[in-house]
Amino acid sequence: MKRSSLWLMWLVSFAAGVLFAVGLTVSGMTNPDKVRGFLNLAGLFDQARFGPWLPDLTFVMLGAVIVASVAYFVLPRHLSRPWFAATFAIPTRVDIDKRLVGGAVLFGVGWGISGYCPGPALASILSGGVAVGVFFIAMLAGMFLAKKVWR
Repeated sequence: MKRSSLWLMWLVSFAAGVLFAVGLTVSGMTNPDKVRGFLNLAGLFDQARFGPWLPDLTFVMLGAVIVASVAYFVLPRHLSRPWFAATFAIPTRVDIDKRLVGGAVLFGVGWGISGYCPGPALASILSGGVAVGVFFIAMLAGMFLAKKVWR
């Protein structure tokens, strides 16, 4: 890849990341209380005991699924190759194993307890705060540990 193409790829990637961070912040996905309220499905059944369920992020999630679906199903058919790669990297594995289920459960429990997932945590790190800093350090430690354990 030519040096000018590499710079353009980095610039486009950076712009996409900034747009993603702004979208997360504007939508409220960086507010852990709002996220925990959205994940609080028990609040649908007993609001007095568990607190209210906050449906706001349903529309954010629906919008994300629509955009991702268009990108996944439509774009590869209309483009011969990605802008900055030789081929599309579409996963071929369809099996569900213990590692996948365990990772999904661990991710969900961590998200539910902390109110952060990796993208919003990274977007929130600029606003500071001890909670997001602790989460971010724990996330990095978990990623490092996972690489060591599951090579």
